[in-house]
Parts: sequence; C-alpha cells; structure tokens
Amino acid sequence: MDSQSSQSSQAPQASQAPQSPHTFQVDLRGLVDLLSHHLYSSPKVYLRELLQNAVDAITARRAEQPDAPARVRLFADGGSLRVEDSGVGLTESDVHNLLATIGRSSKRADADGLESARSDFLGQFGIGLLACFVVAERIRVVSRSARTPDAAPVEWTATDDGSYTVRTLPQDARTEPGTTVHLVARPGATDWLAHERVLSLARDFGSLLPYDVRVGDEAVTDLPAPWDRPYPSPATRRVALARHCHELFGFTPLDSIELDVPLAGIRGVAYVLPSAVSPAQRAGHRVHLKGMLLTERAEQLLPDWAFFVRCVLDTDSLRPTASRESLYEDETLAAVREALGERIRAWLTGLAAGDPERLAAFLSVHHLGVKSLARHDREMLRTMLPWLPFETTDGRLSLEEFAQRHPVVHFTRTVEEYRQVAPIASAQGVGVVNGGYTYDSDLVEALPSVRPGTVVAELDADTVTAHLDSVDPAEELALSGFLSAARGRLDSLGCDVVLRAFHPLSVPALHLDDRAARHEQARAEAEEQADDLWAGILGSLRGSAPRARLVLNHLNPLIRRLSSLNDPELIGTATESLYGQALLMAQRPLRPADSALLNRAFIGLLEWATHTESGEDGRR
Repeated sequence: MDSQSSQSSQAPQASQAPQSPHTFQVDLRGLVDLLSHHLYSSPKVYLRELLQNAVDAITARRAEQPDAPARVRLFADGGSLRVEDSGVGLTESDVHNLLATIGRSSKRADADGLESARSDFLGQFGIGLLACFVVAERIRVVSRSARTPDAAPVEWTATDDGSYTVRTLPQDARTEPGTTVHLVARPGATDWLAHERVLSLARDFGSLLPYDVRVGDEAVTDLPAPWDRPYPSPATRRVALARHCHELFGFTPLDSIELDVPLAGIRGVAYVLPSAVSPAQRAGHRVHLKGMLLTERAEQLLPDWAFFVRCVLDTDSLRPTASRESLYEDETLAAVREALGERIRAWLTGLAAGDPERLAAFLSVHHLGVKSLARHDREMLRTMLPWLPFETTDGRLSLEEFAQRHPVVHFTRTVEEYRQVAPIASAQGVGVVNGGYTYDSDLVEALPSVRPGTVVAELDADTVTAHLDSVDPAEELALSGFLSAARGRLDSLGCDVVLRAFHPLSVPALHLDDRAARHEQARAEAEEQADDLWAGILGSLRGSAPRARLVLNHLNPLIRRLSSLNDPELIGTATESLYGQALLMAQRPLRPADSALLNRAFIGLLEWATHTESGEDGRR
C-alpha cells in the first residue's frame, strides 16, 4: 500500500497526530498577469528590476571585497537581452534558496555577516526576476560566486509556465565572479528589448547609479548629479540647472532651490514653475532611491502649499511601496516632507531679504502658493507682508502698504460684495480689500496678529450706507410720493429703497445687501414655493436681518429727473430698470425673478418712449 492509501486507511488515528504542512502552489502565469496589470504601471519596470539586482549584487561583493570591480553591461538586439554584472554571484545552493522561492531576498542578513550593508540594497532578487516575465517568456541565469571561488558556475533556466531547471556548468563556463541574465522576449514584447529602448530606459532609471553601467559601449550613468557638480559661479550654476530642468521636465524654471537635507539623506533640487498652476493640481516629482529612479510621479513628497515647484532628488531614507514605484506614507516621509518644506520656506525668506526683484517676479506668478503657506505660518506672513499683492480700492497693493494708508482695513468676503461697493467706498474714502479670492480673507483677518494695532473690519451694507451723505429732510419729505411708488414696486423682491447723496455722480443707484439679507431672501423664496407644511417651517425661520437696499443717488441728474415724475406706473418701471442696472453693475448672479424684471422694465420703457401724443395718457 502506498503512503497515500496508508494515510487514508488510518485517517481516524491520524487526526490525533500533528498534521504535516502543505505548500502553496503558485500559478506563475496568473502571478505575472497580476504583476503586469495591477502591481506595476508599465512593462518598463523589468529593466529597473534587472539593474537593481545587478547593483545590489555589486554592493554585496564590495561589502566583503572593497576593491572588487563594479560594472554592469547590457546587450540588447530586440529578440533578447543580456545583462552582465561583476557582483557577488551565486552558488547552486544560493540558486535553490533565492530563485526558486519567490520573495526571498538575496540581500537579507546571513551567516556571512552582511547586516551592515543591508541598507545599501534596493530590492528583492526573486521578485525582480519574476517581473522580467512581463516581457520575457524565458529567463536564463548563469552565475559564479565570489564568496566560494571553488564552486562551479551554476545555470538556472525558467519559463513563464513556472517550471525551472538548475545545473552546474564546467569551471571554464564563467571564469570571473558575477552573474549574467539572459532574457528571450515573449511574442509582442520584442520592442521592449530593442537596443534604443533599453538604452533610454537604462538612462532614465540608472543615470545616478554609483557604478559603471553601460548599454553596449554607451554610458548610462552621468555622475555627479547636476546639483552636486562644481560650477564657476552661481550664475553658471543657475543656467546649468535650468538646462537640466528643461531636459527633465520640459520647462525653463523661474528659479531653482537647493534641497540638501543631510539628516534625511536627501540631495536634489526643486524647480520653480514659470507659469501659475491650480493648487488642486498634484505635482509629480522624480525620486531616486540610492541612485535608482523610483518614481517620476511622487505626489506626497512636498507640503500641499508647495504646488509651484517640481522636484528631482536622490535619497537613501525613504521607503518604497511593494511595486517600488511610489513612496510609502510613514513617519520618515512626513519628516522629509516637513524638511523640504522648510528649505522652500527658507528660499522665500532669503529672496525677501536679499533679492526683491526675483521675489516680485516669483510672486507675480505664484502668490497663491505663498498665501496658502502664510495662512498657517505667521512668520511667513510677517516676512511676505510687504510683497503679497491684494486687490484693493487703492489698486493692487500689499497689505502692509494698504494698512499704512487706512486706519481701518475693511474687507469683503466675496468678489460680488467687493464689486458692488468698491466704486462707492473708494469715492467716500473708505479703503476696502477684496477678500473673495482664495486665502485672502483669512490673511486679512490674520493681519493684527503680525501687525499689532491694525484694525480689521468686514465691510457690510450698513457700513457703506453710513458713509453716504443723508439728504436734507425737507427735500426727502418732498419726494415721499416718488419714494413710496419706488418702494412699492421693489417690495415683492425683498428690497427697500433709500435716498442718499454720494459720489461719483455718474452712478444713479447702488444695490447693497449682505449675506444675512441674501439668506433671508432665499428663505422667503423657498417659503413661497413650498407646500403648507414646509411653508410653516420656513416661516418659523424668518429672520430679522435688514433687507437688501437700492440706494438712489440724489446727486445724479437722472435720479433728479425721475423724482419729478408724477406717474406711479412710470416711476415703478424706472425703479425696476435702476434695480436691474445696479445688479448688473455689481456683477451679481440674477435670479429668475430678476431676469423677468429686467425684461419687463425694458419693454415698459420702450413702450413709454414710443408712445405718441394721441396715446391714452398723452405721454411721448
């Protein structure tokens, strides 16, 4: 009876004994499909994995033999690729332990004492070779160990169906320690193994690698990195870095910022974008890990406010994700993000102190990013106060200059509010800052914290009205009939009519309201359209806030002529026209009722203007 039958016949007794462990069976074709479609963003990562394995093997050998050669050679002809390295190599035992077990790292600490070099490795040998099946149908590895020079060379051959063979080779099959990997392209993947494609990918991934890497006779590495090279002068350095930025990102930067953070093992440069971008746009940064390009789309590398730069850097401290195509979010990355933010903040401070022209050029494009930073950083707000531009009734000024001109810094929270009051407030000598743009109202409100003694107040309709001159009571009384007709026409729109005298004379009417008035107006409209139940609920929420106001300018010639009319219907039509024109001047969004009013008033005025003397009421 065979062993399976024996186990089956003794099943009741066997349940009392410990069960022997079973091994997962892996469908390599399915795993390769998972890698290529879900873990890796593109088949191009196969070359990065090969380079990583070669570089790690050299690092392992040099940990024991510091003078060992350090070279990687790639030879591609479209149908196949050969990668040779002078690394530590493998014995037959290593091959079984490392290549036959997916996920086993050849860089783990072992009996040979490589724990000290562990941080210098990039990836996992088994996973790296598995990734090559994305473009290859067969992989052949020939290796000779530098640790065991007497061991025979070994060959490991695997196909994408999951099968592999291992055999030893004659001593002269490979005389020098190291490893050669042969790939045979799978159907449809020959382009990935073409010479030009391999050279382009190798330079993209490996330009900062510390060893001699070549594709055929063409060099891949380009050291030292552009930010580490000596230059004759700062101006020459800026020009060289600008050229590097254009080659890498496709734009010529406004400036470059050194990113030297030794404690985080970071060296690199941040390039300032030459044109404005949306704060919501996620920047893609290039991150090299120990010289190998990890990703060109690192989004979480910098604080959110630093959206105006693109970075390229090399680090040995950040942790990659499983695909090694992005950064793992952990405490180290958070610390690096803060450190890089400090470098950009220091650059801004340095410009403010020593190069105002460059700072002005920068702020003309990227003031939004600096405002975002200054919202949460009072020291940055204090530093940038003389430079950050704001829209004001005195023109485009910094808050510092505006506060020097006005004892009270009035501001509006929306662009619409600013537009409706700016011309009138300016004529009355009231300084107003448009706080309707992103971050602006927050910064105006924070002004007293960095400029003690500054008075900041939100401008509302009452404040504007209080600065307008009252009309003589006797004159206003004489115009009571006109005002009564005007008020009666706008009452259904939730708007009062008041008479004031103000400049400029060319403005016949001014529409004023505030958020409370708009909320009450919206509630009233909803109440009119609701059923009895909701109308009752909305009615209970009726507020006591003042209604919107149409302020008629008693100094305006048109208003004086209208106030002399005796026809209530004509006064009502004219008042509707003034109301609609005031809304349009303030660039306020029109409600359906407002649009209907404008249309009605326009038709009414045309009828009045074209009426003949034979008409019913004798109007012309």
